[in-house]
Amino acid sequence: MYGFGYFNPSYFIFILPALLLAFYAQFKVKSAYAKWGQIRNERNLTGMDAARIILGPEGLGDVQVEGVAGQLTDNYDPRTKILHLSQGVAQQPSVAALAVTAHEIGHALQDHTNFAPLRLRGAIVPAVQVSAWVAPIMFFIGLIFNFAGLAWLGIILFSAGAVFALITLPVELDASRRGLHLLQTYNLTDGRELAGAKSVLSAAALTYVAALAQTLATLLYYVSLLGGFGRRR
Repeated sequence: MYGFGYFNPSYFIFILPALLLAFYAQFKVKSAYAKWGQIRNERNLTGMDAARIILGPEGLGDVQVEGVAGQLTDNYDPRTKILHLSQGVAQQPSVAALAVTAHEIGHALQDHTNFAPLRLRGAIVPAVQVSAWVAPIMFFIGLIFNFAGLAWLGIILFSAGAVFALITLPVELDASRRGLHLLQTYNLTDGRELAGAKSVLSAAALTYVAALAQTLATLLYYVSLLGGFGRRR
């Protein structure tokens, strides 16, 4: 898209590969979760059970566990110290439930140990939330009305989203690494189940790679538009 009623086919050249990766990542997540969400773990533990086993010994006794609506909506909120588990994860004794719970506890451990990338990501969240809708408006206004400075400022602000997506990758990969270690430390999974947990978390990690690719593709598209506009002047 070119903005405000204009359309540029080159948009698809930039965004299509990233969109295909995003579709593939979503397919992998849903497939892995559907498969391992139906396989009962050997110890017959739900996500809620796993949280009770792990949190105290890991020094996370102040972390509360609450349910949250939806599927794959599980998250840890460092502001409130609340671990949110979706119904399927909290109540089902599946391999996927253990994997997701352990991953979110991994985030709680990051918070507990002041993991720098997590702190940095949290610090830029307000800027990203604002720039996500302000930056494109500034960019296209600058482009249409020939205010190159305003357009470049829009690009710079939009770059905050790329920085956020880039920081998110090590945060999520580290949470998965910690989570898998927890499953082994507390003997919550056997060999086959651990492989299944890895499959679920690897698929989830791919979605963050896809998000980064989409943000970078859009950013490059904006730069190409502004560059082409400058050459036509």
